[in-house]
Amino acid sequence: MKKFIESLQNIWKVEELRKRIIFTLMLILVYRIGSFIVLPGIDQAALAQSSANPNGLESLLDLFAGGAFSNASIMALGIMPYISASIIMQLLGMAVPAVQKMQKDGESGRRKLNGYTRFLTIVICAFQGPSYIGMYVISKGGITDPSVLWWTTSIMLLIAGTMFAMWLGERITDNGIGNGISLLITVGILARFPMATITEFNMRMGGEGGILMFIIELLAFFAIVLVTVLIVQGVRRVPINYAKRMAGSGKMEQTARSYIPLKVNASGVMPIIFAQAIMTVPGMINNAGGNAFLNALSDYRGFWYNALFALLIIVFTYFYTAITINPKQIADDLKRNGGFVPGVKPGTETADFIDTILSRITFPGSLMLAGVAIIPAFAMLAGVGDSFAMFMGGTSMLIMVGVVLDTLQQIETYLLNRHYDGLMEGGKIRGRRGNESTSTI
Repeated sequence: MKKFIESLQNIWKVEELRKRIIFTLMLILVYRIGSFIVLPGIDQAALAQSSANPNGLESLLDLFAGGAFSNASIMALGIMPYISASIIMQLLGMAVPAVQKMQKDGESGRRKLNGYTRFLTIVICAFQGPSYIGMYVISKGGITDPSVLWWTTSIMLLIAGTMFAMWLGERITDNGIGNGISLLITVGILARFPMATITEFNMRMGGEGGILMFIIELLAFFAIVLVTVLIVQGVRRVPINYAKRMAGSGKMEQTARSYIPLKVNASGVMPIIFAQAIMTVPGMINNAGGNAFLNALSDYRGFWYNALFALLIIVFTYFYTAITINPKQIADDLKRNGGFVPGVKPGTETADFIDTILSRITFPGSLMLAGVAIIPAFAMLAGVGDSFAMFMGGTSMLIMVGVVLDTLQQIETYLLNRHYDGLMEGGKIRGRRGNESTSTI
């Protein structure tokens, strides 16, 4: 504890780090205030009464929006349209040569891609805004007899809310600490955690298991957090040697051994986000609840929903790992710099060797990812309240753990660069920046 307190004091001593943290907290506060600014003309009392028992899709969307979805806030769509647009642009990069060229053009290409992503975000919001208003706000009595002017104004406000949230995220990334978009999603998730815990505690103290069951649930929650940390941090180190070089004295010297860190979960939370986006489609199509097949795929507690969800996560884990890590490029870079894997010939054999290792560690990684993703369903079947069960695994757990570790790693880097000890003794935090790949979340 003394070491931790000293680290907090060191954080305050580093002026740049202190300013970045304060700047980040201020923008997060602005984002949270925005989630409570309600669309004009909304009857919040009627909306809250109709939304007392939300379905699985509504609960999930409200979780990511930090309560803005159920509040009919101007931030109701959250940052997810921007995430969807980013995913679409990444997929287009695999099939469209023009997008591939922009991805390889450095800073200028990145600016063009960001421009197209923002435009696509507006288009997605323009489709999602009317759906949200019609299928949620109006259907639950949030407003009666809306005029054309109200529709136009509300849709524009929803688009503006998402674009403002995107702008806040980009400012945090540029001038704050951590990945801004990821932090906004994490803050939205964490904002629901205290109330979910209080609700679960009241339910248990009301006679459903008592304090002992609540303690068991908390212990299970912390155990899942530990497992998630292992998944996020798990690394397979491939040893690398470099060719001997001539020292100044005329003697040959061997450079220090290095390694390539291949992560067990190289794709981060993207497979779950991809899969979750697909799994929301049956519920949106079958909003009236008339089709038995779609009902089965919309029941987030049911067998078929979770079986398909887990399968999609496994498939997308392989898919996203394949498009973010290129063994051939890694092998070429090693050969160019005089590096080699001991016992493996440089070039094609090294690429095949790395690809084989990557395939072997991706399989258990995808299974663990799928396992964590469907834990909430098992928790609900075991009697855990829906709101608290959403935090015992799934996308929310992986996002929280991944973003927290990434932010801590950035803070640790600032401390170590200024000759302070890190947050953990020895500076052992490994965030996602240590990975060969990058992701949106």
